[in-house]
Amino acid sequence: MVALAAASQYQELAALFTRLYRFRHLGSIVGWDHSAIMPKKGNEARAAALAELGVLMHNLLTDASLKGKLAAAEQEDLKPVERANLREMRRSWESANLLPAKLVEAMSLASSKCEHAWREQRPANDWRGLASNLKEVVRLSREQARLLAAEKSSSPYDALMDQYEPGMTSKKVEAIFADVKTWLPALIAKAQHKQASESVIKPVGPFATEKQKALGLAVMQHLQFDFDGGRLDVSAHPFCGGVPEDVRITTRYREDDFAQSLMGIVHETGHARYEQNLPRHLVDQPVGVARSMGIHESQSLSFEMQLGRSKPFLSLIAPLVREHLGDQPAFSADNLALLYTRVKPGFIRVDADEACYPAHIILRFEIERALIDGEIEVEDIPSLWDEKMTRYLGVETKGNFTDGPMQDIHWPAGLFGYFPSYTLGAMYAAQYFANIRKQHPNLDERIAKGDLAPIFDWLRDNIWSKASELETDELVMQATGEALNPAHFRAHLEARYLS
Repeated sequence: MVALAAASQYQELAALFTRLYRFRHLGSIVGWDHSAIMPKKGNEARAAALAELGVLMHNLLTDASLKGKLAAAEQEDLKPVERANLREMRRSWESANLLPAKLVEAMSLASSKCEHAWREQRPANDWRGLASNLKEVVRLSREQARLLAAEKSSSPYDALMDQYEPGMTSKKVEAIFADVKTWLPALIAKAQHKQASESVIKPVGPFATEKQKALGLAVMQHLQFDFDGGRLDVSAHPFCGGVPEDVRITTRYREDDFAQSLMGIVHETGHARYEQNLPRHLVDQPVGVARSMGIHESQSLSFEMQLGRSKPFLSLIAPLVREHLGDQPAFSADNLALLYTRVKPGFIRVDADEACYPAHIILRFEIERALIDGEIEVEDIPSLWDEKMTRYLGVETKGNFTDGPMQDIHWPAGLFGYFPSYTLGAMYAAQYFANIRKQHPNLDERIAKGDLAPIFDWLRDNIWSKASELETDELVMQATGEALNPAHFRAHLEARYLS
């Protein structure tokens, strides 16, 4: 009998991460069910099951033998992609070992409880009820941040943000946002002044949910969503979940406003196509996942803002809108372009136009950073929220918690440090499209004819296929020839709204 060669330390680690991926697969689908279709009486049992799964995965990742295996694997002869995978394995292992299993379990339970209660508390404008649960989520998030920050010699908030944006710091984000605040208010004012003379026809509803869904599915086909590897559903807060082999996206519908759900679908389809096009042979390894949430948001915002709200794309889908929602003057290509580029400060982040959107993110970044770093408490959030909304967008939210600090799922779910990813993503997306347009000067003509290959091919070659093989700065540099350059974002907004 011929003896089988012993597996290398790298191969043993890869086998472990394959096992962890399969557990994450289960957790992702169960999490989708929790947010989309689970009856409310199932929450307590579901929360306990998810917490148990989280502890199981944490225990596997903190096994004492991994330290030696990681060190030994470093000495092995590895291919570049394997070495990148080992880098990401070590990153996961280091973070996990800084957090005790009891904290992981407690955080999972507290966030599940808070998020589930939020679904009924938000429409009831029940800030007091939310705050009672949110305090525990914040307490545990601070403890998590403290443990991570101590090892990395960073601020608590930076330690949490690093989980979503590896290598990014609040100092860098603050500098980017400080620049945006110097020119964004004037741009919003100028855009509103320019649009005041434009005549826009308001769509006449109601628009039945089933017709909106059919329209959304038709647009997803144009965007080449793989329906054999994913589906569209409804949830209280739109999201993209599941796994690359089974992507679950959701939206929410209002029968008096089809525009909201349609662009929500376009946005989430951008996330989904990134997941569906990650290298499948690496899907079960850390190197095979999306690079960061900023890069992930750059995909959704490439789809929604750069492509979806462009006049050529709206011209392309105008016949679909008329086919599914009825033929009315508001659905001409020109009028749809006006509808989807209205600049008007409002309460809700997910409904905000792309000019006002950064102000929503800056507000949340400033509040959550102060909250995690212990400068403010949960009780301080409403007054700070109203003060910043008034200052940045001229909108008052005093007493309106539903459309104020209760509108997002992120804080109830314990996702502190995530919000900067949205505007970083918008900036990356503008930089991508500046590059694509250089390569394809006739891009708008091709979009209007339904030829989206220049966009999808560029994203596949430069972003999707790379997964996490490159670190973020290197990925963006290799794709566009320069590091993140916010000037592209400003140029995009000025071209679309002021020219």
